[in-house]
Amino acid sequence: MLKELNDVVEFIEDHLTDDVTLENVSEYAGASDYHLRTIFFYLSGMTLSEYIKNRKLSEANRVLLQGEKVTDVAFKYGYQSLDGFTRAFKKWCGSLPSDVQKTGMSKSFPKLSFVISVKGGNTMEYKIVEKPAFNLVGVSKRVPMQFEGVNNAIVELAQSITEEQRKEMRALQNMEPHEIVNASYDADANFMEEEGALTHLIGVLTTHEDVSERLVKVPVEASTWAVFPAEGPFPATLQDTTARTYSEWLPASDYEVVNVPSFSFTKFDPNKEGYAYSEIWMPVRKKD
Repeated sequence: MLKELNDVVEFIEDHLTDDVTLENVSEYAGASDYHLRTIFFYLSGMTLSEYIKNRKLSEANRVLLQGEKVTDVAFKYGYQSLDGFTRAFKKWCGSLPSDVQKTGMSKSFPKLSFVISVKGGNTMEYKIVEKPAFNLVGVSKRVPMQFEGVNNAIVELAQSITEEQRKEMRALQNMEPHEIVNASYDADANFMEEEGALTHLIGVLTTHEDVSERLVKVPVEASTWAVFPAEGPFPATLQDTTARTYSEWLPASDYEVVNVPSFSFTKFDPNKEGYAYSEIWMPVRKKD
């Protein structure tokens, strides 16, 4: 995975003056856009869109110092208007692009390079599970993409579930894990937007095909799954385990993620307030 990420960085470098989209980057990487964004975030500490924006503006700063006209630089690095470029540049470095040549002001953002960093020596429990094809069935909506903190749009989705929907989900549920799961898929194709979105589904796993109009059905192909348990204070333990699956386990493993919805579930301990057991199910395949 580290080699693939470094290849992605080089691909971005080669296309800084092109119309870079998540679709062509993820196609080049051979990974789904959502998983690519997630892995990049947990390993770098920034979103992929932030990285590309920073690299474009850093290179814009460099060529402005060489005497290129502001208008030419704006369009060279993909901005549709001079005003848009000026606002972005000022927000990035605190100065107008027209001031660069006058003051010699320079701000840089170097290209990333991903390397393995061995930390601590903590073990990470997981298991590999093979599952036949199934359907995710439940309620869904487009929600803002958010890697940290509570996603209020998902909370609202959970609160919107009716008793009739709950009864139908319980009746359809016939596969492990026999829990209500949270699944994410279908991320926005253009990561150059400041705020992307994806589809979030709250539902169950089933082999049944007959589903009422009250629920949505998402087919999932037969896949291999890496399953990571997380037990402790919620949501901190779940979020920390998710981060470690992408930043520690995946880069060092013999697996890579595939373009299939990932999901998780959480069971709260009735005897310990704010304490829960969760599982994260990541779709993977053995590397060639």
